[in-house]
Amino acid sequence: MTEPDPVVVRYVVDHGAATLTLDSPHNRNALSVPLLTQLSRGLVDAAADPDVRAVVLTHTGGTFCAGADLSGSYGSAQETAAARTRDMTALLRQILELPKPVLARIDGHVRAGGMGLIGACDIVVAGPASTFALTEARLGLAASIISLTVLPRLSPRAAARYFLTGERFGPEEACSEGLVTLSVADTGAVLVELLAEICACSPQGLAESKRLVTQRILEDFDRYGDDLAARSARMFGSEEAAEGMTAFLQKRRPWWDIR
Repeated sequence: MTEPDPVVVRYVVDHGAATLTLDSPHNRNALSVPLLTQLSRGLVDAAADPDVRAVVLTHTGGTFCAGADLSGSYGSAQETAAARTRDMTALLRQILELPKPVLARIDGHVRAGGMGLIGACDIVVAGPASTFALTEARLGLAASIISLTVLPRLSPRAAARYFLTGERFGPEEACSEGLVTLSVADTGAVLVELLAEICACSPQGLAESKRLVTQRILEDFDRYGDDLAARSARMFGSEEAAEGMTAFLQKRRPWWDIR
């Protein structure tokens, strides 16, 4: 008999908000199959609950999300890339299409695919311990599918810098460049204030207002999604990507690092 997956996403409803907490600290809340599945299920439950006016996405531990689970595998590199891309695309679209606001509360590190998650959220509140990075280029990859939610948030100059360097930046930079809504000392207190404002709004008003602010991002999913997925699969199957991911897991520099 197959053992059930451990619970890696906690779901709690309180005062009109459904809180989805990424709770897989052993792999820094990496985007494993169980985490993606449970997060999607939580979004479905929140959408169907008339008592839920908004969704809060947050985390345990010092990392919000480390990106793809590089230790997991579906099969060959091409199969893995195709499956990961399909699952991630569906999840990002689900956040954008949810007829209720999705707020992210960040008090830790955000990397790679985690950046895609916060890009899909409507409001992002980041604390002083937060750091952000698009690390794909350092692994022989590119931020393909998540570019659909990250590029509309970042200023063009900031996008070019952080996509190309893979360097870390803090919450104040993330806020000034558009990725983060608010950089604050106490994310919990600010979140309470935001949720109070949202709970004063009608469900129809929230749903239609959200459609206005996500419509163009979703149009880009339709326009560019298939091409980006194909490019992602090709990169995952390359020698450089294999070297980059192996070096990351072995905690060494890949051959191209000439610093």
